[in-house]
Amino acid sequence: MRRALLVAALGAAVVAIGARPAAATNECRGLQVCVRVAGPWVVVPAGSVLPRPRVDYQLSCPRGFVVGGLDAELTDRAIDIAFLGKLGSPVNPGVTTSRAALFRATYTGGSPRGPTFRPRLGCLPSSGGSSGPVPFSVHDAFPPGEPTIRRVRNVRLRPGSVRVVAACAAGERLLSGWHAVGFTTAAPPSAAQVQSIHATRTVRSGRVEVRVRAGAEGPHAVVQVGAVCGGGS
Repeated sequence: MRRALLVAALGAAVVAIGARPAAATNECRGLQVCVRVAGPWVVVPAGSVLPRPRVDYQLSCPRGFVVGGLDAELTDRAIDIAFLGKLGSPVNPGVTTSRAALFRATYTGGSPRGPTFRPRLGCLPSSGGSSGPVPFSVHDAFPPGEPTIRRVRNVRLRPGSVRVVAACAAGERLLSGWHAVGFTTAAPPSAAQVQSIHATRTVRSGRVEVRVRAGAEGPHAVVQVGAVCGGGS
């Protein structure tokens, strides 16, 4: 997989709710041309089993843009958050990042109260350029590629039950899957809203299937279901 976990890059930019206004997020800091994209409030699982459960959430820039900066708002300082970046040099937009970024969060505390985070992207126009210096030649080896592909579905929830499926394309192999529940509210969701959504994930017949039951407390809830597929280049 051509991705490494860039903990420090995002960790330096994380915002804790209450520490400063939400308008002070840093996803566009230092970027002259930047389009801000904010995701929903993503629920972080708060189990105490080992290893601690985590949640993944993919957020995308508009077409024609690449990720130039990242940030996140947290409702609990005990949320550990990072994003997956690509290997390459230099560490730059378009090299380390692409149009989408996958955020990964884990709750590290002991007294959860519906922990959530809202991912944010600062997006730059993608443009061409030189290919850079001639790479160092290595025989009988392959350079890092992109052997995995993420197939993602986002569905807005309504009271009741729904089944959401993400599947690999023909010729691809399912490697793993994820799901995340989020809230498209301006303020963080309440504990009652978080607890009103119940989601169960299964993997069958090469597909990632999530069954969600939403109560009346969650009219602004969304679910993201993703499949990590092999077969890229």
